[in-house]
Amino acid sequence: MLAKLNDLVLVKIVSRPSKLCKTPYVADIELDDGSIVQAHCASMGCCGLSEKESYVYASPIKSNCSQTKSKVCSYKIYLANFCEEKIINSQLYINKQLIGVDPKLAETLVENALTKNYLKTLTNIKTYKREVKLLNSRFDFAGIDTNGKYFVLEVKNVPLADYADVSSSDRKKMIKQGEFTNIAINEKISYFPDGYRKKKGAVVSERALKHINELAEITYSKIIRPIICFVVQRTDVTSFQASVLDPIYKEAFNEAIKKGVEVIVLVVSWNAEGEATFVTCDLPINY
Repeated sequence: MLAKLNDLVLVKIVSRPSKLCKTPYVADIELDDGSIVQAHCASMGCCGLSEKESYVYASPIKSNCSQTKSKVCSYKIYLANFCEEKIINSQLYINKQLIGVDPKLAETLVENALTKNYLKTLTNIKTYKREVKLLNSRFDFAGIDTNGKYFVLEVKNVPLADYADVSSSDRKKMIKQGEFTNIAINEKISYFPDGYRKKKGAVVSERALKHINELAEITYSKIIRPIICFVVQRTDVTSFQASVLDPIYKEAFNEAIKKGVEVIVLVVSWNAEGEATFVTCDLPINY
């Protein structure tokens, strides 16, 4: 087990942003007794996984964030409750996934995988620290590996996956043409990034782009291992890729790999008891 969340309950998002607090990071959720409370929603809707009418797993905010000072939110959303049905050759298949949508969860998962030696290319490390500043960025981890070499490790959460890495309009056309009909329900492509753009053609995340570019810059030092770890918090996937939906990031990602940035793709599985388990760190990468 890589992580354990306390006091999870299944709730329905009735509005996001909250009607009480208009920030996109707060949602109104309905509890079992019908009461409406405010919940922190770190992923800003996560491309539909935690939007209005979605069912998600949340917990009282103090249960897993004891130091929180939020005056608005009494709950925090952690997992999206995803369910998909598909008929292949007259056989009904059901795909149920609990998908981690809180980016901070990804950091916890990587830290525990790191200390438990689940990351094959980064085992038996000597020391590490959280939140280390280098160049113009603050990276999630840095430390000394088993060979005495300094490493820098950045973590990115990957909650999204689909049968094809395409825009929503192209996806509708492909569905209409039956292009996904015979693809197994657990053979999706996980991809990063995707999300809200301020304008057409803009990058999804300036911060993510800066991180991958600065990791590429670090390769010139020759004495530091720059590593990026993508955490896929679902199990219905067979590969990972930098998304074609953000060509600027994809180009930067591919260039960084050519220069020597190491990539780890960590796949984990969640259950309704709030337990995350290690699945693999060998997911194939599409370049």
